[in-house]
Amino acid sequence: MGFEGIGAAVRRKEDLRFLSGRGNYTDDINRPGQLHAIIKRSDRPHATINAIDIAQASAAPGVVRVFVGADMAAENIGGLPCGWQIHNKDGSPMAEPSHPVLAVGKVRHVGDPVAVVIAETKQAAKNAAELIEIDYTDLPAVANLTDAVAAGAVEVHDGAAGNLCYDWVIGDKAVVDGVFANAAHVVKLDLTNNRLIPNALEPRVALGDFDPSSGDFTLYTTSQNPHVIRLLMGAFVLHIPENKLRVVAPDVGGGFGSKIYHYAEEAIVTWAAGKLRRPVKWTAERSESFMSDAHGRDHVSTAEMALDSEGHFLGLRITTLANMGAYLSTFGPAVPTYLYATLLAGVYKTPVIYCNVKAVFTNTVPVDAYRGAGRPEATFLLERLVDVIAHDTGIDRIELRRKNFIPVDGFPYQTPVALQYDSGDYQTTLKVGLKNADWDGFAVRRAEAKARGKLRGIGISTYVEACGIAPSAVVGSLGARAGLYEVAEIRVHPTGSVTVFTGTHSHGQGHETTFAQLVVDQLGVPFDQVEVVHGDTAKIPFGMGTYGSRSLPVGGSAMVKAMDKVIAKGKKIAAHLMEASVGDIEFKDNTFRVAGTDKSKTLTDISLAAYVPHNYPIEELEPGLDETAFYDPKNFTFPGGCHIAEVEIDPETGSVEMVNFTAVDDVGRVVNPMIVEGQVQGGVAQGIGQALMEACNYDPSGQLLSGSFMDYTMPRANDIPQLSVATENTMCTHNPLGSKGCGEVGAIGSPPAVINAVVDALKDYGVRHLDMPATGAKLWSIIQGAQPRMAAE
Repeated sequence: MGFEGIGAAVRRKEDLRFLSGRGNYTDDINRPGQLHAIIKRSDRPHATINAIDIAQASAAPGVVRVFVGADMAAENIGGLPCGWQIHNKDGSPMAEPSHPVLAVGKVRHVGDPVAVVIAETKQAAKNAAELIEIDYTDLPAVANLTDAVAAGAVEVHDGAAGNLCYDWVIGDKAVVDGVFANAAHVVKLDLTNNRLIPNALEPRVALGDFDPSSGDFTLYTTSQNPHVIRLLMGAFVLHIPENKLRVVAPDVGGGFGSKIYHYAEEAIVTWAAGKLRRPVKWTAERSESFMSDAHGRDHVSTAEMALDSEGHFLGLRITTLANMGAYLSTFGPAVPTYLYATLLAGVYKTPVIYCNVKAVFTNTVPVDAYRGAGRPEATFLLERLVDVIAHDTGIDRIELRRKNFIPVDGFPYQTPVALQYDSGDYQTTLKVGLKNADWDGFAVRRAEAKARGKLRGIGISTYVEACGIAPSAVVGSLGARAGLYEVAEIRVHPTGSVTVFTGTHSHGQGHETTFAQLVVDQLGVPFDQVEVVHGDTAKIPFGMGTYGSRSLPVGGSAMVKAMDKVIAKGKKIAAHLMEASVGDIEFKDNTFRVAGTDKSKTLTDISLAAYVPHNYPIEELEPGLDETAFYDPKNFTFPGGCHIAEVEIDPETGSVEMVNFTAVDDVGRVVNPMIVEGQVQGGVAQGIGQALMEACNYDPSGQLLSGSFMDYTMPRANDIPQLSVATENTMCTHNPLGSKGCGEVGAIGSPPAVINAVVDALKDYGVRHLDMPATGAKLWSIIQGAQPRMAAE
């Protein structure tokens, strides 16, 4: 068997289970006596609930019970909590209106849950839900960000004047204004980051169960972080002691952030199971997911850069309106602040930066983190602005980047927006990206495309992101209401096989493979003798789940610490067995050895001695070989890289074809290059989707217009070109693995690269900027409405 440790392209061990149909997803779980729930949702964006008539629904065949918001309120059920508090620039706390599990008094967006029908079958519940009659009085609604902050706009919540959740700043405005006043050039850009609807392969599912003999509740759910769901739902919503609440997240078919949050349906089925003394299951239909899963992005910004006469960046000034939707989702307030504004330095040594973010309530689905979470918004703004600067000043866009990059000898680098980057080499990723994309040969390809009647463009994006969000003490001071450490338990069994219990959660990343590779590398245990367990609060010490590309940098680092403890204890046992000093024991490749001798014991020898302690240092050590460690990061990690997109546009139709895409990313130490490549490819596909086709649209009254795949376009296989993916890595300096994370880089670097390429293709049509998505209809209108300024033949 070949090498299967760190750096090996080992095939994913979990894929056989998935490809053979033996995956165990939440909807595959069914409990004896199970009932089915259907949520009756508001079809109004904003209305007062005058009355809810459930009589016909309650009497319908198969119906067991119908619950409304008043039923939960009568039992003092709490609202859905927000996990991050932001303070205004004057120090006051953000507006934090109540978010009832089932609407009480008002509905505030299309899809707001109003009632739940619980029946013997799903069809019976669905039929009965149609019989619920709700008397509404419609209220004016606001869906657009700029409309929501306009004078006299209708207010979504009584306690949020002007629809402001918070008015937050970073940087010194007076200092930045002074820099602008003396700058040789100022370039300004208005842009929008379009709202997206996550569409994981598996819709959300929740199954609540209650054991009346013990008083124990169990929730099976499609979650990226079951311990956080247990904490939020148990402590703040249903008031269930944590020892009486188990949360299980089995196989999860994709999340991209949308399954981080605590959703109303989880609380509904758990509470209803307790009331009815029977399991209750809810499975989302796809159309329901469009109006119930948290959306992503949705920023409107103005960005200005001050430059000297030679094109060096002097100062950056930004104002952003960020949509929160109708309620605060679990981590929504953190995204436009500490995950967005703190990344506005990008890869550039801009001396001063000021950003003002106003978070706004609207009558739309709540907005929260979506793959990249703030980092794509910051990168799109910055990389579009840099290209616009090149356009306005005439400086070559590559040279402009190079002269403003943070130099390789500038690390650690303290940005003016709080973060300190520990490592990076932006010149090298740029150099390799240009080479891999054959940037110098583009002129020939453009001429060839022109001869075929096509418009060809090439675009570049150089980016940095922050992963492995931490440390807990820092994020706590910034408003986080949870710690952001991770836990791992390494259990070496008597015969030497290993079980890893991790607080992270896999929903497609390949943890069962990469975490096993860590064990192979550090303990020398064969790959097929390593089991990885996650997703069950009854089995795992308290962990924080998976998001923000934290699994390897944070979860993997906890594993390294736990394995260090295993080795340290094993050395003591080995020293006793071999009658040597602990200081003379070395460990490598599954073997404890007395230095300078041929005396040795395998890990299996040591583990068997630990569990059968007939010859054992019992006065010093407890039996067993099972160690737990927590890892609280010292800093974020900072992946970065260069993405280059090449497109062709058909001027007759406006349709865009992705011709080539090149990604060169610095993700730190790579455990499995095949999995890294897959992660980058998936992120790039989502980035191309945002850039060219995806857009969640509401009409001015707040009705969702893009509520199905008929109206919301997702990229298909033939929309994605052959991707060139490579890594050029600098190591993270502050975690034991040197890893930075790779799950989000594709979705962060790709959207501006694609739009920069589209704008480049349209340069003869006077296009300076283009907001996403660059749809065929939008480009056709531009082409038809402008006479090209054709260069001389």
